Amino acid sequence: MQYDLVIRNGNIIDGSGAPRYPADIAIKGDRIAAIGRITAPASETIDAEGMVVTPGFVDGHTHMDAQIFWDPLGTSSCYHGITTVMMGNCGFTLAPCAAADADFVFRNLERAEDLSREAMLTGIDWRWETFPEYLDVIDALPKGINYGGYMGHSALRTYVMGERAFSEQASDDELARMQHEVRAAVRAGAIGFSTSRTRNHLTADDRPVASRVADWHEVRALVNAMGETGAGIFELAGEEPGRSPVRQRDYFDRLKNLAVESGCPVTFGMPSIRIAPEIWPAYYELANETAAAGGRMFVQAHSRAISTLLSFKSHTPFDNWEFWSDIRAKPLDEQRRLLADPAIKRRLVDIASAPYSGPKIVGAEPRPPEWDWIFLFDGIGDETVMTEVAAKRGVHPAEAMIDIALERDFDAFFRQPIANEDQDHVLQMMRHPRSVVTFSDSGAHVAQIMDSSLQTHLLSHWVRDKQAFTLEQAVRLITFDTASAWGLHDRGLLRVGLNADLVVFDPERIAPNMPELLHDLPAGAPRLKQTATGIAATIVNGRTLLRNNEPTGNLPGRLVRGPLAA
Repeated sequence: MQYDLVIRNGNIIDGSGAPRYPADIAIKGDRIAAIGRITAPASETIDAEGMVVTPGFVDGHTHMDAQIFWDPLGTSSCYHGITTVMMGNCGFTLAPCAAADADFVFRNLERAEDLSREAMLTGIDWRWETFPEYLDVIDALPKGINYGGYMGHSALRTYVMGERAFSEQASDDELARMQHEVRAAVRAGAIGFSTSRTRNHLTADDRPVASRVADWHEVRALVNAMGETGAGIFELAGEEPGRSPVRQRDYFDRLKNLAVESGCPVTFGMPSIRIAPEIWPAYYELANETAAAGGRMFVQAHSRAISTLLSFKSHTPFDNWEFWSDIRAKPLDEQRRLLADPAIKRRLVDIASAPYSGPKIVGAEPRPPEWDWIFLFDGIGDETVMTEVAAKRGVHPAEAMIDIALERDFDAFFRQPIANEDQDHVLQMMRHPRSVVTFSDSGAHVAQIMDSSLQTHLLSHWVRDKQAFTLEQAVRLITFDTASAWGLHDRGLLRVGLNADLVVFDPERIAPNMPELLHDLPAGAPRLKQTATGIAATIVNGRTLLRNNEPTGNLPGRLVRGPLAA
């Protein structure tokens, strides 16, 4: 037999957690055809000498719903070994929605997910109304990687209720119509239903996104409607009961009971935050409680600190502050001239030293600075806290930030952690038996954060540098475990007959590279991009998407539909 692709001389890490072993892998079409010593010829051969061969990585939490229309490759996820993603999280999707009502969707997305309205208007070819029609459009698009998607609550509400979705409760008839749409979406292949109830998700005019207006009765009715189909996952950006035991117990009981009564798995992300480091463990324990009660729940855990990247080319903490806003609204060349003026700089530093009194800061937006928690970010693993930088220069940290930006022609990043500051907590979360390592948010917060690299960070930092996991354990976390959590039973393992999504990489070199800021979105909108080192090949559905992280020209990705569409 002649195969389409053979990967020779590698060490197989099959995703199960079992020890690696030397073998070749043969691919025919989009499936793994043989594993062992393979002498038959192939149309394409990859020499994996000195490298490992693993299943493609699965990322369960992205927002690539808009990006897929202008970025067929699937950046930056594809550069980090990701071969399958789930999009449509947190209630934010482009469907159901008629083209004439697209502004409703943009209103939900533009601030909450930092997606440029101009980019969406320019880059999206709107050819659907219902969610099944939307899936058909996604199915037909050229794609580098594989995509599955939730139906989002905010889009669903505005589709049924129009403008009232941002301010009112649904009528009984409207709720019945929403239930019908949820069932139709899951039957057409939606992975599930998602919503947001977090205070962090606001519109540009400081109103709650549409899903946040819904009461729990509506959420429960929609998830139970999904449960009636016998399929679907419920994902949510959750409520914030804070430290109140009463509010926390009420919220936990509602989530647990919904998982049990609907039969739908429930999932959400839960990091640690330094101002309330005692809160996160209870959410992971809730997953155990839910299992004991007869339901299923899994918690999404990140592999590192979640940080806003600050830059004078994108965002600083002061962009909405008095006087700063006037400067920051000008072209960069004009900003450069003004920031170099000693009198103007002195005034800016004085204002930056005062307490913040501006608009509410939410999500991944830059926070008013706590200088002990802002770092000059010179490279991966190369950073210095700004209080030290400023002390060495003998100036205020805000002045140091301005001076460094000018010295480097604005090519300087400053990292501002907003969650998971305690790395011991991060390790505990990843090791929890009911967690999955995911939550990149790829496709959202496009000029604010860059977490598409959480998988390569896991492999470089936690495996190679810290030796907190074996390579086999870490690969399982981002392949078999994530694929299984989302019901993708045809991938996540290297087995004959399973989907041929694979990554070939050097475990001694794999690592994320330094992010860069580009203006390559539609309408010239900015975004952060990050590539990786040490990945020799990324194979999607049996075809090589990337060689040494450079595109081959192949676009083998597909829509991953839920089980009822099969």
